[in-house]
Amino acid sequence: MPPADSTAASELLAVRAAELYYEENKTQDEIGAILRVTRWKVGRLLAQARERGIIRIEIVHPRARRLALERELTARFALNDAVVVPAPVDEVELQARVAEAAADYLVSHRPIPRLLGVSWGRTLHQVAEALPVGWSTGVNVVQINGGVSLSKRPGTAASTAVMIAQKAGGQATLLPTPAILERLETKKAIEGDRTVSGVVQMARGANAYLYSAGVADTSSVHVDSGYLTAADIARLVERGAVGDVIGRYITADGTIADPELDARTLGLSLEELRASRTSILVIGGEAKHPVARAIVAHGLCSVLVTDEHTARALLGHDDAHSDDPTTDSSTASREDAS
Repeated sequence: MPPADSTAASELLAVRAAELYYEENKTQDEIGAILRVTRWKVGRLLAQARERGIIRIEIVHPRARRLALERELTARFALNDAVVVPAPVDEVELQARVAEAAADYLVSHRPIPRLLGVSWGRTLHQVAEALPVGWSTGVNVVQINGGVSLSKRPGTAASTAVMIAQKAGGQATLLPTPAILERLETKKAIEGDRTVSGVVQMARGANAYLYSAGVADTSSVHVDSGYLTAADIARLVERGAVGDVIGRYITADGTIADPELDARTLGLSLEELRASRTSILVIGGEAKHPVARAIVAHGLCSVLVTDEHTARALLGHDDAHSDDPTTDSSTASREDAS
């Protein structure tokens, strides 16, 4: 074991190397000349500074990603992919960042999903708005659950699907039905209609699904759209509901909270979503932590796009609201010009 004074001297040298490299933008050759050590030794000192927490590298661009959290999420929950963005304090900005990240993911996703199944809601509409015109070519979009609003306020289900399709030079196939019907007989009759059943069948053949999730409270789009009342939500919460995914209210263990209500819900089932090869969940914000956990932990998505606080909550990190000192998005540090 090296003597204490030797360890302290080595640490001070690492601090000095880090200061010269990151604050004064010196190259490793220049630092070596100043500290009278080799370029190789400078590299070791910088690595030591990172390992000991002497320096902390953080990328602050709104579209930066937390790569260490992404790797941990994919490993823990057997996901195909994960996208985690820094979480600002402002909730509105957080939702915008998550939506932008989902749009970026769609733009770069390969293979291109020629038929994309989409749900609806505020988050999905933000994703549609964030997508650039020409984000892909020849992508057709199909709705995977009903979304005709029953309230006087216009809904966004149709406009979301149409916007995503038009920006990719494709067409949208809409599911022109309510999300939840009042009577089971009515739902069965509508579901049996040739046009409606054709859209649902098309949705089942989509190459990928894009959707978000809602919370089980009166802020839900299902309340806003006229499908459910505050009393309905209260009953769902009593049954253990933590939120909804593609219109279906689930409990913390990923099962249906109210089978009778679920039987009146029109669109893809949870089993079909769970069996899909590419199912992209876009979700963010503290209020959605419980439903996000239920979805991710019980195989209802294969790709997760979220914020760092939600990611940390899913992973059980105690410091869910602390800054993420992840360094690997820039471990590369800077490469010397020399």
